[in-house]
Amino acid sequence: MELSPSLLLLLLLPPQLAASEATPEPCELDDEDYRCACNFTDPQPDWSSGIQCMVAVEVKIRAGGHSLDKYLKHADPDSQQYANMIKVLRLQQLTVGAARVPARLLFAVLSALGYSRLKELTLEDLEVTGTYPPPPLEATGPALSTLRLRNVSWATGGAWLAELQKWLKPNLKVLSIAQTHPLALSCERFRTFPTLTTLDLSDNPGLGERGLAAALCPHKFPALQDLGLRNTGMETPNGVCAVLAAAAVQPHRLDLSQNALRATANPGDPRCVWPSTLSSLNLSSAGLEQVPNGLPAKLSVLDLSCNRLNRAPRPDELPQIENLTLDGNPFRDLGDPKPQQDTMNSSVPLACVHSLLAIGISGTLALLQGVRGFV
Repeated sequence: MELSPSLLLLLLLPPQLAASEATPEPCELDDEDYRCACNFTDPQPDWSSGIQCMVAVEVKIRAGGHSLDKYLKHADPDSQQYANMIKVLRLQQLTVGAARVPARLLFAVLSALGYSRLKELTLEDLEVTGTYPPPPLEATGPALSTLRLRNVSWATGGAWLAELQKWLKPNLKVLSIAQTHPLALSCERFRTFPTLTTLDLSDNPGLGERGLAAALCPHKFPALQDLGLRNTGMETPNGVCAVLAAAAVQPHRLDLSQNALRATANPGDPRCVWPSTLSSLNLSSAGLEQVPNGLPAKLSVLDLSCNRLNRAPRPDELPQIENLTLDGNPFRDLGDPKPQQDTMNSSVPLACVHSLLAIGISGTLALLQGVRGFV
């Protein structure tokens, strides 16, 4: 059996020279042969070290910012020749990051992994370049239950999700897309996600309600139960409600935390009717000084923690509710004997500062996304 550079390329690429004894191993496998992690930061990485990850269940590979363009000539979309080898792998969770990857190479790897037991795939800090290969007649990739993308850019624009979907079997239940550009999807080009119950678009601070309307394609998410919009530039709960109504999306749980929300709707905006299925709404760390107008009439859970409420909400300001969280608001911390000076010179309770810092850090990362260097 031929060896290949790393698990990402393991199934497709030619063998490399043996590792030098003087070179530290870039990959580490735990004692139980369960988790394996690789970080190929060397200018001339020893890709063959990734072979030891073949026995692991959870594998994380970071390619040190290297370009994988030179391996494109070895990408064979016909992966049947690798089928028997792939079927015996224990691999169930794979994370790949920090690389420039030709789209044709990425989709060839996905096709090969269709023979594996892979259930969770995470792509992070990737630049996907070039054009897509011709789509298969039927999905040949893995039957993923979870797909996460963070800080992934696609050279071909908003059609990337539609192209990716063509290679994946329709089993996806969790889809997370963070700091990924472009996020304006080609709605007319991708199919319905029939089993998707969780869609997390958090940590896309430039999204906004207009971007959400472009990303939340109508009638494409019929089974959706959890919608994550943390730190996405949302402005008002009423505006988000209008987008949900237009997309015919009816989540059970909605996370709007870490957005700088206004309590009142934009002038002239009609009052929106929330989905009847919605039972949990997270408005924590949103800078609110009062309870927003136009909330759902009835909720099981409402989280207003870590805001700027200076008094307890009146009953007429709240929906019919079973579980209300108000921790971390100024009116709840008046009796706190601990000094809170040096807390960014604001009325934000110390316990909630980390949420605001998270917003700032995420926004900074988004701005720096295009500054990555590749070898």
